[in-house]
Amino acid sequence: MGLGFRPGPARGASPRPAPPAPPAEPLLPAPPRAEAMPKLQGFEFWSRTLGGARHVVAPMVDQSELAWRLLSRRHGAQLCYTPMLHAQVFVRDANYRKENLYCEVCPEDRPLIVQFCANDPEVFVQAALLAQDYCDAIDLNLGCPQMIAKRGHYGAFLQEEWDLLQRMILLAHEKLSVPVTCKIRVFPEIDKTVKYAQMLEKAGCQLLTVHGRTKEQKGPLSGTASWEHIKAVRKAVAIPVFANGNIQCLRDVERCIQDTGVQGVMSAEGNLHNPALFEGRSPAVWELAEEYLDIVRQHPCPLSYVRAHLFKLWHHTLQVHQELREELAKVKTLEGVAAVNQELKLRCQEDISRQKEGEKPSGGLPFFHWICQPYFRPGPREGSKENGGARSKRALEEEEGGADVLSKNKQKKQLRNPHKTFDPSLKPKYAKCDQCGNPKGNRCVFNLCRGCCKKRAFREAADCPGHGLLFKTKLEKSLAWKGAQSRLQEPQPAGSGEPGGFPEVVGSALA
Repeated sequence: MGLGFRPGPARGASPRPAPPAPPAEPLLPAPPRAEAMPKLQGFEFWSRTLGGARHVVAPMVDQSELAWRLLSRRHGAQLCYTPMLHAQVFVRDANYRKENLYCEVCPEDRPLIVQFCANDPEVFVQAALLAQDYCDAIDLNLGCPQMIAKRGHYGAFLQEEWDLLQRMILLAHEKLSVPVTCKIRVFPEIDKTVKYAQMLEKAGCQLLTVHGRTKEQKGPLSGTASWEHIKAVRKAVAIPVFANGNIQCLRDVERCIQDTGVQGVMSAEGNLHNPALFEGRSPAVWELAEEYLDIVRQHPCPLSYVRAHLFKLWHHTLQVHQELREELAKVKTLEGVAAVNQELKLRCQEDISRQKEGEKPSGGLPFFHWICQPYFRPGPREGSKENGGARSKRALEEEEGGADVLSKNKQKKQLRNPHKTFDPSLKPKYAKCDQCGNPKGNRCVFNLCRGCCKKRAFREAADCPGHGLLFKTKLEKSLAWKGAQSRLQEPQPAGSGEPGGFPEVVGSALA
């Protein structure tokens, strides 16, 4: 039997059956749809598919997971969004799809909208196609104002790229079997915000959520959301609009709908501090905390999510019983979290037993600390007239604690490493990459960082020994190998090589 020869089936024999194919993606079967029906649009989609939802839980990274959505639905929420998912990661990573959507399928968790961040039409649509059987609509995040969104070029940092957004929405509207929606932030100018919303509607957006803050309004500079912007958008478009911003209680929901004319109201911060907000109730914190922990036992999620939720729910109580804040931060198991929660409950009941008749809540709170209530983020003090009152977060920190006072995060780092210094003058100075501004490689032949160097070296088929990139060398070796192979396969003239007429190559191989 010669080298590389495999015997086939005997003449007349039936061929051997092929091995079974591996199971296809997705890892879990898609939930069956009730019936095949045409894709609904606009107000018909809102009224029939979403049931005319007015009370909406916002998409919140690591916070609007299945367990929290189920808790919110039990207490008045009529529509929920998933946390923001990265479209590119969703497309390439089966585990990411499984952990963030496929394993969170639950009949009680509908209607549901899946939100993606993306900046490429094809990638956005590929991700949406993988998710559309598990939800009622796909939402494009155009509202995230965080620095990670700026670095990743998504969220609110796409709001000036209207041509790109048009192509993304149009392609999704054409390819998906469910509607596409958008969540946006406003521009400072009402007219530009209205034109922005109309552009998205024309491209195929079927429902628009408007957060009445600009992308610069975040953290201590959040300020008040502009309902005037939301009202103007609502009057200018012919699709349903949800309002987001300034929602802390049910009265705010009703007033927002009345003042702006929107179809529904979305809550994020208010919902995290009081999941019963849409019921118009302010129950004892432990009531909702214990209910949430029970749901988590049925629908597990990362412990970091659970801990973050309890920090929000118990926010005001942890200002009083601060030693339990450290305990909650240190626990490593769900039962450990439940034990701290039980201890907080006992402390609150002791505070209630010591409460005097006619005593009022301290700290300017509307209710006592053990009651679910809104958290009002402290705003910046009035700024100077020259800059219109807007000041940076760093300026606010320096005013509050002085330039020499370290932040809590830096203090923790210094506890772990007492020799660590945060003096900017002692930090090493790095030369910047000529293209992106990141630190460049000291021995890079192009004066670029590794990422930019890799792209250029690949494009030009060049080497950069400083970054260990050898595209040119590998290409030359590949071409040399292919040349040698082609020469070996050329026919040799008769009589050449070893005596007896064997070709030289064969003769040397048999020697």
